[in-house]
Amino acid sequence: MKALLDRARAFGRRVDFESDEYRKLADGQNPEVLFITCSDSRVIPALITGARPGEIFELRNAGNIVPPYGRPGASGEVATVEYALEVLGVQDVVVCGHSHCGAMSALTTGDDLSTMPGVDAWLESARPGLAEVLTTGGADPSLSGVAQRNVVNQLAALRSHPVVRRRLTKGDLRLHGWYYEVDTGRVHELDADDRFRVHAA
Repeated sequence: MKALLDRARAFGRRVDFESDEYRKLADGQNPEVLFITCSDSRVIPALITGARPGEIFELRNAGNIVPPYGRPGASGEVATVEYALEVLGVQDVVVCGHSHCGAMSALTTGDDLSTMPGVDAWLESARPGLAEVLTTGGADPSLSGVAQRNVVNQLAALRSHPVVRRRLTKGDLRLHGWYYEVDTGRVHELDADDRFRVHAA
């Protein structure tokens, strides 16, 4: 913690806040992308994409889950999606899953989550859509396969929201599925056939 605190205290000296780039940030934000990904500390959207301050609006939670439309109760996820689309006008949304995901691992191995009822309840919304890949006729499901299927499912959950459907119908919103490999840095992109492929730069 001390190292983080020291770097935070020195941040103002390490960054040129007198530059036009940072002065413009005080006038408001105009991010290009809503980036939905896991809370995992190894997944850093700005590092992966090379984004500068103000370019990415982030939504992070365990398992990069988007509650489907109509789920009762307030949702920070839904509020973030609505704000990004309606107020900030982002035109691209990325749902990015990743390798070595603890949330997807818990679902894959059927971990006992009774000591973490909040985690168990949160992951419950992802379980039904993953039933097909979690039940593989005796073979152990692949963690990467589960994590990738989860990305597809969360894109479908996004499409259930009126604000997303409206923008898709108008043709001014694009949805993207990514899968990030923590140990290699490779980013796989979801294609039209719901297959993840690594695209050369």
